[in-house]
Amino acid sequence: MIIRGERMYIFSGEFHPFRLPSPGLWLDIFQKIKSLGFNAVSFYTYWGLVEGEPGSVQFDGVFALTGFFSAAAEAGIYLIARPGPYINAEVASGGFPGWTLRIQSPLRGNGTDFLQSINAYSTAVGKLIADAQITNGGPVVMVQVENEYDTWPGVNNSDFPAPLNRQAMAYTQKLFRDAGIVVPFMHNDHLNQGNWAPGSGLGAVDLYGIDAYPLRYDCAHPDVWPTYRFPTDWQKTHEQWSPNTPFFVAEFQGGSATGFGTSGQDGCAALVNMEAVRVLWKNNYGFGMKMFNVYMTYGGTNWGNLGYMGGDTSYDYGAAIKENRHVWREKYSEEKLQANFFKVSPAFLTAVAGNAANGSTLVGGNKDIAITPVLGTEDKTNFYIVRHADFTSLNNTQYKLQLPTSKGNLTIPQLDGKLTLFGRDSKIHVTDYDVGGIHMIYSTAEIFTWQRDRAGKRTLVLYGGEGEPHEFAFDIPSNTSVQHRSTVKSQQLSSLLVVQWSVTRSRQIVKVGTDLEVLLLWRNEAYNYWVLELPSSNPLIGNYSSPSKESVIIKAGYLLRTASIPKCSGGKVLKLTGDINATTDVEIIHEPTGNVTSLLFNNRPQPLTASSDGYLSTTIHFDPPRLDPPDFRSLTWSFINSLPEVNNGYDDSRWTASDHPNTTNPEPLRTPTTLYASDYGYHSGSLLYRGHFTSDGSETGIFLNTSGGSGYGYSVFLNSTHLRSWDGGPPAQRNRSFAETIPFPPPLSSRPIPLRAGEEYVVTVLMDHMGQDEEAPGTDAIKAPMGILDFSLLSQNTSRNKTNMLWKMTGNLGGEQYVDKTRGPRNEGALFAERQGYHLPNPPTTNPGWSQRNPIGDGVDGVTVGLFTTTFELNIPQGYDVPLSFVFHNNTAKGRENSRAQLFVNGWQFGKYVANLGPQTTFPVPEGILNHNGVNTVAITLWSFSENGAKLPGLSLEAEMPLLSGYRKPDLVPMDGWIQRAAY
Repeated sequence: MIIRGERMYIFSGEFHPFRLPSPGLWLDIFQKIKSLGFNAVSFYTYWGLVEGEPGSVQFDGVFALTGFFSAAAEAGIYLIARPGPYINAEVASGGFPGWTLRIQSPLRGNGTDFLQSINAYSTAVGKLIADAQITNGGPVVMVQVENEYDTWPGVNNSDFPAPLNRQAMAYTQKLFRDAGIVVPFMHNDHLNQGNWAPGSGLGAVDLYGIDAYPLRYDCAHPDVWPTYRFPTDWQKTHEQWSPNTPFFVAEFQGGSATGFGTSGQDGCAALVNMEAVRVLWKNNYGFGMKMFNVYMTYGGTNWGNLGYMGGDTSYDYGAAIKENRHVWREKYSEEKLQANFFKVSPAFLTAVAGNAANGSTLVGGNKDIAITPVLGTEDKTNFYIVRHADFTSLNNTQYKLQLPTSKGNLTIPQLDGKLTLFGRDSKIHVTDYDVGGIHMIYSTAEIFTWQRDRAGKRTLVLYGGEGEPHEFAFDIPSNTSVQHRSTVKSQQLSSLLVVQWSVTRSRQIVKVGTDLEVLLLWRNEAYNYWVLELPSSNPLIGNYSSPSKESVIIKAGYLLRTASIPKCSGGKVLKLTGDINATTDVEIIHEPTGNVTSLLFNNRPQPLTASSDGYLSTTIHFDPPRLDPPDFRSLTWSFINSLPEVNNGYDDSRWTASDHPNTTNPEPLRTPTTLYASDYGYHSGSLLYRGHFTSDGSETGIFLNTSGGSGYGYSVFLNSTHLRSWDGGPPAQRNRSFAETIPFPPPLSSRPIPLRAGEEYVVTVLMDHMGQDEEAPGTDAIKAPMGILDFSLLSQNTSRNKTNMLWKMTGNLGGEQYVDKTRGPRNEGALFAERQGYHLPNPPTTNPGWSQRNPIGDGVDGVTVGLFTTTFELNIPQGYDVPLSFVFHNNTAKGRENSRAQLFVNGWQFGKYVANLGPQTTFPVPEGILNHNGVNTVAITLWSFSENGAKLPGLSLEAEMPLLSGYRKPDLVPMDGWIQRAAY
């Protein structure tokens, strides 16, 4: 890909703005991705969050994109926009608004009603993207139309893409083009079979990409690498499907997601860890890949019920950047090493993939080693990707290389011994590599970066794993001086200077003449090195990556963000921004001017002295900030019953009558009128039903078949008497629907006591809604209904009666005409306290019905729901970035495990805690939502499934790792408080 006349390797990380609803922190994420050495970010937009009400598209507040585009431009990140309309992304309905579930035609097809449904959104988002594309001075360089639009496993559709799908794709493309988008269209093929590749027919795109998750999703067993998805032939299929476009992996596994009742995010981080990055990413490079996007690089949070039924509140994804924005996972550093290599290896951009060779002459006949050459075309540089033939191997294997070079065929190492490949590792060996005009014949150690200063001195950084032997050679005159420690061996072989060493934890330096300095690093020490581009004087490039830009190499600690050498300082001052988590030594390894004499770190002067190796250095001192978190157990909490609907005399006259005799849902009705929630405009959070009937005295119970998504729960009442609660059950029973017969209360003998003839009764059903499914695999599977699927009143003669019961229901206040436009259409559910807005700041706690009660010490009694709310103040010292998380203390004591809680912070729902399923107990809340320097409101809804009641064993606000930071402190997001809502 050529951008502004310069050929570039596109290294991209996925980051969704809607999963970090604090726009002031978007720059923080962009800077952390840029510091990886990445130059792009791919992002989805979520149709269902901005058009919750049909025809009303609202890209404002936290859902606005203009701030996202400007933050990307400031950081120097190009953007790959992926507006869908379908996105999958582990979000409810795959990104479709809930109201589209009532569309008669198949979703993602060419039915007129479906195509018309996407008009308003596609036009609006298309215009926003068009305004931000590179041709208008913005950061957007590509746009994906639709998402993974091809066949899906288990769907028999051999002629896909079928004509109706091609028409839908072309229609969507036209909407985007009509909105002004002119940059290339791309697509990610889920099955790597050429769908939508250039020239493939109607709806074809400009850039064909593939989509792959080879380690799959078993985070409970992170040491087990599946073999059936490991790719070996991608370059061949790409040449078959799209020979005239760069090989593009548009989505590649950067982690995995968790769901209720599964393993935690740390397991997903361990599954796709630094070893997976070394082996699987380098295998991709072996196919000659030129464009690469990692899903996810920052995951964020499924706040406000935006996720699908298979996910919990966290969308950490085990990604390189944690949900709380920390970057201390080792794979972040591993990714940094690889991305920076390609920034200084332009020869790879025109190299072509060879064939994988197990036990070939390239590796001396060792059948345990596989090597894939990527061969230079315009340059003579070759790249050799080395891994175990069994890529899952844990063995340590010795081998020799037999490689062709410009100096003939060489057996490497040349001096003595063999190379070592440790288990679950992979290497990129190079031959005939250009280090700024100095010819390196080969290197078995991997290249992190090299830079050349204005005086012509080159600084090359090589690294390897501890204990590995490595060797490199330069074509230089034999009389060139060579300086190094005795732990390094060097020898002149004809015109070759050959250097060999064993990797130790101590840095070793080889000085070759006056023009080359080679740093030999242990890989884990290399993690502390940062390569930061200096801003360009060319205003078109600015902070964006460019092969022509100068960079600095700095050894520091936790994170460096930006670097500049202001002209106003006469080129003597190096300005760095970054974060430290401990007292940190900083060394200036390379700066291009040779003039720097002073350093500013986060705008604070730092004294410079010469280190033992001659580099300018300083020590930045870290003083942990004083934090004063609230003690939630001792705070005063206000409480209100949030299940008044089971009280005698409750008035539901304003509820929605469930009286539609028909449905457009593919699921046939089994009831006289539809009870599917989406048929009445309720799509998220909890749902409430009230079924009225007049007893004839023979009723003995009720049969209910309900659906709420994987891990859902419900409670059923007859008038004010609790009948039955279902808490989601063990994994073997954790289905998206559940059917059972519930007897009326309470049988004192073998026969239930009959109800009184002529009296009116109400069955109340409170149920959780875990989010619609995400996939539409050639069918309308995501339309699967939520709510009551079937019911029958049972009588003593065992007959079933559906006609004597009239139902009403409610969900979030207003349904699709939702009240809280600030927080969007999915933030609230059906609970009384939510409908009244009592989870918002400044609820009317002095009104009748409120009392003082603590969720930790008191909780709730019996099967019910209560809302608890309190306020607390924070005062985080300036200059510190302190990610904070609410932590629910887990307690599996009998009688206390059957409960669910929602966490609201300043009105924003940032946690669904399911005590008996887990796994999530820690809920990060970003600054901006959480006021770090002022008053906060926290509200908890606590739903007990047990007659013994429920309480929280404990709740705390905890900082995982405070940072002295160069981040830009975010503004607070809108925090609209409580206002009187209509009785409902």
